[in-house]
Parts: sequence; C-alpha cells; structure tokens
Amino acid sequence: MGVCSEDGKVQVFGLYSGEEFHETFDCPIKIVAVHPQFVRSHCKQFVTGGKKLLLYEKTWMNRWKPSVLHEGEGNIRNVKWRGHLIAWANNMGVKILDMISKQRITNVPRDDVSLRPDMYPCSLCWKDNLTLIIGWGNSVKICSVKERHASEMRDLPSRYVEIVSQFDTEFYISGLAPLCDQLVMLSYVKEISEKTEMECCARPRLDIIQPFPESCEEISSDALTVRGFQENECRDYQLEYSEGESLFYIISPRDVVVAKERDQDDHIDWLLEKKKYEDIGLAYINHLMEKGDYDLAARKCQKILGKNTELWEFEVHKFKEIGQLKAISRYLPRRDPILKPLIYEMVLHEFLESDYEGFATLIKEWPGNLYNNTIIVQAVVDHLKKDPQNRTLLRTLAELYTYDQRYGKALEIYLTLRHKDVFQLIHKHNLFSSIRDKIVLLMDFDSEKAVDMLLDNEDKISIDKVVEELENRPELQHVYLHKLFKRDHHKGQKYHEKQISLYAEYDRANLLPFLRDSTHCPLEKALEICQQRNFVEETVYLLSRMGNSRSALKMIMEELHDVDKAIEFAKEQDDGELWEDLILYSIDKPPFITGLLNNIGTHVDPILLIHRIKEGMEIPNLRDSLVKILQDYNLQILLREGCKKILVADSLSLLKKMHRTQMRGVLVDEENICEFCLSPILPTDVSKSFSVTVFHCRHMFHKECLPVPSIMSPVQFCNICSAKHRGPGSAILEMKK
Repeated sequence: MGVCSEDGKVQVFGLYSGEEFHETFDCPIKIVAVHPQFVRSHCKQFVTGGKKLLLYEKTWMNRWKPSVLHEGEGNIRNVKWRGHLIAWANNMGVKILDMISKQRITNVPRDDVSLRPDMYPCSLCWKDNLTLIIGWGNSVKICSVKERHASEMRDLPSRYVEIVSQFDTEFYISGLAPLCDQLVMLSYVKEISEKTEMECCARPRLDIIQPFPESCEEISSDALTVRGFQENECRDYQLEYSEGESLFYIISPRDVVVAKERDQDDHIDWLLEKKKYEDIGLAYINHLMEKGDYDLAARKCQKILGKNTELWEFEVHKFKEIGQLKAISRYLPRRDPILKPLIYEMVLHEFLESDYEGFATLIKEWPGNLYNNTIIVQAVVDHLKKDPQNRTLLRTLAELYTYDQRYGKALEIYLTLRHKDVFQLIHKHNLFSSIRDKIVLLMDFDSEKAVDMLLDNEDKISIDKVVEELENRPELQHVYLHKLFKRDHHKGQKYHEKQISLYAEYDRANLLPFLRDSTHCPLEKALEICQQRNFVEETVYLLSRMGNSRSALKMIMEELHDVDKAIEFAKEQDDGELWEDLILYSIDKPPFITGLLNNIGTHVDPILLIHRIKEGMEIPNLRDSLVKILQDYNLQILLREGCKKILVADSLSLLKKMHRTQMRGVLVDEENICEFCLSPILPTDVSKSFSVTVFHCRHMFHKECLPVPSIMSPVQFCNICSAKHRGPGSAILEMKK
C-alpha cells in the first residue's frame, strides 16, 4: 500500500510483510502508485507525483533507487499504473509511459484550459490493460493503446494511442469507473437556488452511461445525499472501484458511500419492502412460470409470499395444475408458517407415484407434524403390495413408523434391510425389550456392534438370555462369550466349560490364551478335548498346569520334536528331574545335544551332559557349542569379579563415610541430661573435675552412672540402644575435665 501527503511524506509498506519505504520530500506529494505486481520480488517499484514523476526501484542491496520519469509541466495530480503502462495527469494533459521500452507513447492535452487543474482535477482509470478512460472538466475520452506496425516504426515508439470515444457531459466529472461496456460517472453539480437566485452546490450525481464514439446515453442517474455537500467542490469528491466485485466507493470529506450493481433479487427486495405482493410479486411468479423457469419461480415464492399461507396454498395448486409440484416441494415452508396438511400430502403423493427416492428424501427432511402420518403410511403400504422388496419404500416406511413411535415395526424393517441405523434406533428409543427374540438377526447383521451393545446393556438383556438365544448358532455364541471373557474373566465363568469346545471348533488361536487366563474352566475336560483334537501345545500347557510336567516335556520332545521349546519349558519349571529327563531323551540325538549345549549352561552344569555323550558320536557344531559354554563360563566369572569389586568399593566408601561421621565433635551444654539419672550432664560448678560418656547415638551418661566394664564385656555400649540392637551408633566417646 502506498500513502502520501501534502507535507511531502511518502510511505510504501506491505500489509502482510515487513517491507517499508519512508521518505520526506521538500515539495508536496500529490499522488503515489505502486506496481500492480508489487508483491513479487522483481516488481518492487512505485511512482510518486508532485512537481516530478519519480520512479523508485529496489536494488539488489535492498535500497530504493529513484529516477525521474517526467518533470517541468506543473504538478502531477493523478497517476494510474496498469500492467506495463503508467498514465499520469499534470497541468498540460495526460501522458502514458511504456515501462518496457521506457518511452512516452502519447500526450493527450486537456480541452478546457480555463478550468484550474487543482479545482477540477483529472480523473483516470484503466478499463483493462490497454484501455484508459480520461475525465477532465466535462469531457470524457476513451483511449486505446495499440501496437504500431513494423513498417511505421522508424524512430517512433512501438505503441501508440487512439481515442476511440470522445464526448462532453452536462456536469463536471469528479470520478470515473468501468462497468462492463458502460461507465460509472460521479458528477459535480451546480444549480441556481430558488431563494437567492444564485449558483450553489447541489447533491453529487452517480450516473451510468453508455459511451458511443462521439456521444453517450444516460442509462440511470441517482442523486447522492452526503453531509456537507453544499460546501464541497469538484475536487472534494472521488470515485474508486473494486475490480471483479462491482463495488463502487463514493468518497467525500465527511462520508463514504458504497454502491453496487442492482440485480433481480434487489428488485424483488424493493417490491417486498413496498409490500406490493399481490399486484407485482404474483405477476412476476406468473411470468417466470410462463417462461418455463419453474425452479426460479418456486424459489422466488419464498421471498414474495412470505408468511401468507393463503397465497402459498394458492400458488401450490397452480403448480399442481401444470404438473410441477416437484419444483416447489423444496421451497415449501416447514415452520412459521405451516400450511394445511393436505398441501404436504398432495406433494408426497406426487413423489410417491413417480419418484421413490425423492419421496424418501422429503420424508427424511420434513418434520413429521406437517402431514397426517397415518395416511402416508397407508399409501406406502399400498405401494409395497405391488413391489414388496423395494428397499427405498421399506426404509421410508421404517422412518414413518419411527415418527409414529411404532418402534417395533420400524426395527423389524431395519433388521430385514440390515440398515446401519438399527443400533442407533435401539439405543435412542430403548428398544431392548423388543430385541430379546431378535438377537440372532442382530448378530447376523453386525456381530461386533451387536455384541458391544449387548454387553453394554447386561442389565436389560442378561448374559443367560443371550446365550440361550444363540444356542443353535454356536459360532455366534462363541463371538459373544469370547468378547465377554475379554471384558471380564469372571462374569461368564459358568460357560467356561462350554467355551473350551467353542474355541476348539471356531477359534483355536485364542484357545491357549483362554486356558491361561481362565481360573474356572475344568482342566480334565479341557485336556480331554485337546487330546481328542491332537492340540499338542494346549495339551502340554494343561499337563504342566495339572502338575504332570514330565508328561508335558515328553510330549514336546516326541510330538513337537522341538528342543528349543523343551529347553524353554524346563527353564520355566526349574525342576532338576525335568532336566535329567531332557538329557536322557537327548543323549542319543545329536541335534538335541547341540541345542542343550547351547542353552543349559546357566541352569545345569554342562559337564553332566558332556560326560554322558558316547565316544565317537558325531554332534553338529560341537566345537561352536563348547566355545559358547566356555565363553558363558568366562562371562559369569567376569560378572562375579565385577560385582565383587563394586561391593568392596561400596563397602570401603561407606566405611570411610561412617568413620568421618563418628569423628565429628558433639556439642554438650547445660541443656543435656544424663539418660540414667536424668540430672544435668554438666555440673553446676564447672571448676570441679567431672567425667561424661557420650555415645555416637547422642545419648549421654555420667561415667559413674554406667556399669563398670567386666572381663566378659570389656567394651561399654549405650544402655538404651543396646536394648534394641548393637550398632555403629552405640560406640563410646569419652569426655573428661
């Protein structure tokens, strides 16, 4: 944005950036214009107008470099920059500069030199990149910038200007702006006062004119009431416009007036404001209907008919007569006002006869109180007799039943259609009593949502009832009980025995986790089922849980032939007999021996295994296994030595800390007492000799109050602390004088 003032100050700054230029000149600055693409880095340019036309360009060092484009013809009062062309007006006329060639391509002199240019300034505006409109005094010129033919170039600029339209106006021009192929003109008006018979300032006019090559035609004219217009001059008014929005701003010293182009809606709004509904509004609707523009006619009914129910009903019947009820259906009022139910029913019947989807949309959008629900339900039922499998009609009938609070019937239809809203309907209207015998249907539709809903509402439909309803559908029964078990291991404990068979049949992957987490399933029954189905992993777990670890280990080795799993099992049980069994079983199987050598070093002495290996037996990777055993043993030794060093260092550190603590002095004053005789520890007469014993636990005694050391107990201890324990704090510290 660029701003300037009469005191010579110019400032250009970015609205959304930190860029800024500020300069004060020694002459008034009348106008400033920035490059149309100023936001781009290579377009940092602007011009100022005063006594000179100066161009400022940003250099590579972020400094602004000025250059004179024009001077010597008086003050420059208006500058407009469009594309690569700059137009400016001074006291002599209007000039246009081509920024590409840096050449001035035209000079349009002003017509009426008797008018002071400061009182009647020139108005400039670009209609497009090549069309400039000039208004000065009461003269308008439309100039077109054109390319010069190569044969005509010589020393002339590559472009020239042709005046394509020129005409005079009745009043003085304060501003111009383009409007499509027309012009918006702000005029300064003077008139003769009837009272004083003298010339005075009248209200400014905003005119729309159609230009022709040598004349113009006035399309419309409005007189604007602005404050203080009686004292204003031609130069006090200005017209600006917002390109692309058809917004025009009339600026005066006291007011800013916004003008915009009228459209049909504005015209209708004006008619509504004047309340000319019957004679004008209805005629306009009839005109649209005669043209065949039924949708626009129906849309205009909202504004024109307003809240007049009689007019609404009259117009709906007119749309029915021409077979266009569908056109007005979207615009019928649904509240304030509400028409007679017959009107809405008539529209619904029209859709029901020809457009099931449109009928369903209206039922969903319209409140149920607009029409007689019973009549519409019966009409839908009659149509379903002809087409009983029509999903659109069934879905709509379910919605109608919902409006009528017949939720049971609606639920049956939703379940039949497997509609996604069935669970929302159950929750919203608390229909749990209606679904007690429809649990299988719900599970067939969406087992996950159904199970979540049933478990969240156990107080309304019990676990026993659900299991009973699913008795003939064990796969669904399993889904329900599995989700129940995941939520709470104890709620469905009476069904854990049943779940063993269900997991075995439908979900073996979760059988072992179930057996591990359940504390209520009968292990004998589970073992029987797993053995029948030859589920080895589950059987191993059950044998282990029942205390038969040796059988479990045997099954791992004989059925699974998995030495790593056998070793892991033995580690979990931490039983010497199991390790013995494992070694005995593996002693004639070289791969098993390799596995044992690699893994048992931290649980069993490898020597026990090595001594039992038969001479001459080939054992795969024996060397690597023995190296690993030695490395593990070496690691254990290193760990022990490291731990020993840490313990010794910590013990020494703590001993030094204790020694420093015990070597500190202890304050003894007249407030301390002997813990034995409870008299002051210090004598009243300090000149006499005395002996006091102070222990590190801070208990103090007169020496004569302590028992005499004996041969059996040569070391004295604090009587109080030694009754609890013998510790570092009970050692003695003597004090004599």
